[in-house]
Amino acid sequence: MQPTRNDAGATLGILMLNSTFRRYLGDIGNARTWSFPVKYKIVEDANPSNVIGLRDTSLLEPFKRAADDLIAEGVDGITTTCGLLSIYQKDLAAHCRVPVATSSLLQVPMVERMLPHGKRVGILTYSAATLNGPYLDAVGVAQDTPVVGMAPDSNFVRWIRDGDNAVSYATLREEVVTTAQSLRRRHPEVGALVLECTNLAPFSADIVDRLGIPVYDTVTMVNAFHASLSPRRYPND
Repeated sequence: MQPTRNDAGATLGILMLNSTFRRYLGDIGNARTWSFPVKYKIVEDANPSNVIGLRDTSLLEPFKRAADDLIAEGVDGITTTCGLLSIYQKDLAAHCRVPVATSSLLQVPMVERMLPHGKRVGILTYSAATLNGPYLDAVGVAQDTPVVGMAPDSNFVRWIRDGDNAVSYATLREEVVTTAQSLRRRHPEVGALVLECTNLAPFSADIVDRLGIPVYDTVTMVNAFHASLSPRRYPND
């Protein structure tokens, strides 16, 4: 039986890692980020540490089960709180009976084609050591795409990995913006950024202010995804 859409329109299902760090406004895991209804499901077996470096299907079944639970609750589409779950894009899309958008990296091929001649898209990620090979292939991203990650010893990484909420928002913001600047210095041909890590999204406006180039993140992707599930109705009748 097909689920019935509620009066609020399409509902998005969000598969969450089992984490303890604070999710600021602008983070996919903060329900106040969204102007439409969302349902969350924590995948208890998945945490920031064991998802990083994942190159097999060991967590695929828990994600499938969690997606099934959300679909049974009537969601119209599925997304996740970790861009590195791009590695499961094809498997989850094939498994689910609703559309699935695992990662903001799905935007990279589109953004690449929007840029002026000679410009490229760059990726800012939680872990540059991880984001290569199958993580890119699974969502159609070229392997030579410029990628820069947050420093492994950064406050940002410790905040997420260890749930260290003593790190201030201002400290996180400066680290993120400074890392984005380093990407642009290393790759001056970059004309737009895609932020892999969903927890980078609260700082997108700060990156735009500092670099002056477009930034695409989980919020831009999810808003577009939801708009396709529940388009605005125009009262022309």
